Amino acid sequence: MNLELRHLKVVCAIAETGSVTKAASQLGLAQPALTAQLQRIERTLGGPLFERDRRGARPTALGELVLARARVLLPAMKGLQDEAARLAGATGIDTMSRYRIGALGGPIIGGMVSRLAQAQPDAQITTHASYYVDDLANMVLAGKLDYAQVGVCGDAFPSADYGLVWQTIAIDGICALMPEDHPGSKDVDVDLAELASESWVAATGDGCFGDCFAAACARAGFTPRRMLESDVRGCIDMVESGMALALCQGTFRPPAGLTSRPLRGAPLRWRLVLGWHPDSQAAHSSAKLMGMAQEAYQEVVERNPDFVDWMAGYPQLGVVGSLAAAAEK
Repeated sequence: MNLELRHLKVVCAIAETGSVTKAASQLGLAQPALTAQLQRIERTLGGPLFERDRRGARPTALGELVLARARVLLPAMKGLQDEAARLAGATGIDTMSRYRIGALGGPIIGGMVSRLAQAQPDAQITTHASYYVDDLANMVLAGKLDYAQVGVCGDAFPSADYGLVWQTIAIDGICALMPEDHPGSKDVDVDLAELASESWVAATGDGCFGDCFAAACARAGFTPRRMLESDVRGCIDMVESGMALALCQGTFRPPAGLTSRPLRGAPLRWRLVLGWHPDSQAAHSSAKLMGMAQEAYQEVVERNPDFVDWMAGYPQLGVVGSLAAAAEK
């Protein structure tokens, strides 16, 4: 067997975790498979790399030698791959073989990945989820992600401090999620002032959305009673129990027993954006990803004809840019 970089990654993972079992979990492998692989590596190198007992795995002298070389070679190879990707991008190559996309969640990521997989069946596509824009932006900056698909309050953009390019996919109207028999569900939309007595819940995240909601309530003549925070499932549970109404995107599909109504006058909006590093190969595929993201948004929003009709009265909402322009032609 010839020693390969993936074998060095195995050795490093075992040393870092101090356990073959933990290393297997980290690498996404079954423990017996990793044990067999370690044995093959040790046969190739001529001796045991770890002393293993109930306390874990500790490198032998041979293991320390291999680790010392691996810790030089692996970062060097990663640097070579990153530089090669940047050079390929600089020469205008616009087809990537690997796409790493981070997302906050929402209506777009599923459609993007589906379209990308259909367009490039052999491409390696991975996704990463986070509630926080800053986390995803830092991962793009560090070269751990190619794209970040995030959402921010409608009048804002992610910080320019990261040096990333951010382009708007669409601007979504914000709705109130409520039980189907709630008085606010009687019309196609609901005046925020009519909900002054309600408690509220919104999904976890960062940014200025909470402040913008408080400001919108102040313009409507009241201060919200209570603003809770939870994950999406928790928000739904609280609405179903009658504890609170939830804020949601217009593209959110309510479960049985719940419905959503846009806030009349669109006092709150949610900007869906895609970000990438301007010097990366991802920059040369960005137009393709933007198109797929806008198509994915349009597909989801069209599942709710009432919301589409409502948006017609608010030209500032919906897809921004090329797709919208193409639809007008």
